[in-house]
Amino acid sequence: MGRLVGIAIKAKKRADVCQLSEVMVSLEHGVEGDHRGKPGKRQITVLSLEDWNDACRDMDQSLDWTLRRANLLVEGVRLEEQVHGRLQVGELILEITGECDPCDRLDEQIPGLQDALTPNWRGGVTCKVLTPAKIQVGDSVELFADTTAT
Repeated sequence: MGRLVGIAIKAKKRADVCQLSEVMVSLEHGVEGDHRGKPGKRQITVLSLEDWNDACRDMDQSLDWTLRRANLLVEGVRLEEQVHGRLQVGELILEITGECDPCDRLDEQIPGLQDALTPNWRGGVTCKVLTPAKIQVGDSVELFADTTAT
């Protein structure tokens, strides 16, 4: 079992990232205060601390995770190829809808960051909200793999 180690939002596209210690996550708005929270496959983005650290190690740099501009940072859970899996953060339940592909914005901040996040889904995953809840840093995180895949 893992835990939630970070929460971040952006009020609008290209806005500065604001870190929070707790937040409400709803079906209608995703992470409260984040500009991307509309219902759909990319309501919330989740990044694994282990994957972030792997990318930083490849770049031989220590970088703040908020450069990735993801909503949630989790540790103790690997997210690679977990499409349709369920991620439970405290009482919040998310469905993993796909890989969160690293974009050009990353290289605008730190040259080479996009390439460092490309292998093995290091850039995180996109999710949609299934069960809303208030979450806070320190909440437990558990991954339930998709059992319907054959």
